[in-house]
Amino acid sequence: MSPDEPLALEPARGLSPLATNLLIGAVAFGGGIAGTWAVLQWSGKTAPPPPAVQTAQPQPTPQPAALPPGTDLSTLAAREAMLASRLDALDSRLRDIDGSARAASSFATQAERLMIAFAARRAIERGLPLGPLEGQLRARFGETHGEAVSTLIAAAGQPVTLEDLRLALDTLSPRLTSAANEGMWARMRRLLGDLVVLRQDGAASPRAADRLRRARRAIDEGNVEAALAEVARMPGAADAQSWTSAAKRYIAARNALREIELAAMETSPVPAPTATR
Repeated sequence: MSPDEPLALEPARGLSPLATNLLIGAVAFGGGIAGTWAVLQWSGKTAPPPPAVQTAQPQPTPQPAALPPGTDLSTLAAREAMLASRLDALDSRLRDIDGSARAASSFATQAERLMIAFAARRAIERGLPLGPLEGQLRARFGETHGEAVSTLIAAAGQPVTLEDLRLALDTLSPRLTSAANEGMWARMRRLLGDLVVLRQDGAASPRAADRLRRARRAIDEGNVEAALAEVARMPGAADAQSWTSAAKRYIAARNALREIELAAMETSPVPAPTATR
């Protein structure tokens, strides 16, 4: 080689591949250790401290309240007695109020029963149907006076008034004074008997015409019982069965009305108030 030729540079010698891998691994391992240590340090500073264990404290025993100055046991006993008397008075007033309320309720019920009985009498006397009164009669009186209630309901179904009885008696009067199958001899005896009548002083005349007159007067007075008794003793009573049946229904209805009215006027006993203490 001549001295005028430039020197050829030798290629620089680098690390071998094995050395390079080892160096990279060492750096990564050191970085991991440093990162782990930093995380542990940071978490140790931010974590809250563990809660302290609380021990149960004993509850203080309640102490009796101290008496005010100048107060003794006798004063407390007097106050207690005064409060007890006031409570007894209040309890007595409450019982009186309860009893008054029960009495008012009882009188209200009695008034309702009287109104129902009065309305039923008006309907029966006028020959009108009972309508809603039928249910009220059953509810108010059916349990204790069932027969009377049934009689009123039947009478309302076949109404009979005083005017009906008076008109029917006037229609039947010719047949009442003489029997339909009466023979000539019997009629003559009856006529002769009407001419001469022997009776005690003050006694009613037994003649058919007098009986008919008394029956009419009894109906005008509302005494159907007396009229029925007179008609039953007349010669033609057998021909007046329809009138007799109607008069009996009228009498039964009025007896039932009286029973219902007496029951309505009865004051039901006021229940005793229950003890409040």
